[in-house]
Amino acid sequence: MSTSRFGYPVTLDVRGKRAVVIGKDAVAAGKAEALHAAGADVLVRDEFRPEDLDDASLCVASSADPRERAAIHSACRARGVLVNVMDDPAHCDFAAPAVIRRGDLTIAVSTGGRSPALARRLREDLERRFGEKWQDIVELLGEVRAETLPALPELDDRSARWQTALDLVDVEGLVREGRRDEAKSELIEHLTGTLR
Repeated sequence: MSTSRFGYPVTLDVRGKRAVVIGKDAVAAGKAEALHAAGADVLVRDEFRPEDLDDASLCVASSADPRERAAIHSACRARGVLVNVMDDPAHCDFAAPAVIRRGDLTIAVSTGGRSPALARRLREDLERRFGEKWQDIVELLGEVRAETLPALPELDDRSARWQTALDLVDVEGLVREGRRDEAKSELIEHLTGTLR
């Protein structure tokens, strides 16, 4: 059993939902930009006003004043708004992980709010490991999945075949060498070869 306060990792669909970013530090940390990039309708406020939370789904806030942090948390709870008050885990419903994005590939690193510096350092290491080519790899794998779904209708069979067929070292190597079509053909053959 996890002992972490934030022990259940999720990714949220915030497209078209109202997100409120309160405080200069939250803005400086890029919280508004990240939420906007995820499709949220972002409202940015330097000062906390409870009415700004009306109809919101999510709030990220910062404040040097402990009473204001508690008030933001309370106002969010009263409205059913998920809240993250930066550097104040007791007033958070979620921890915001360090994130790497490569197209549809999202890698999130969280320490449950215990060490943002460690999460940031691990994110930097993973950024080097999973470079920009991984966007193309994910797109290729999505294409293969879509093209092979009709031939592999049973979930258990499909999952087992993917576990056997997917050699990430091979796929990554071929994509890096500019042999994307070959990687795709090989993977389709491995997945469906015995069905033909």
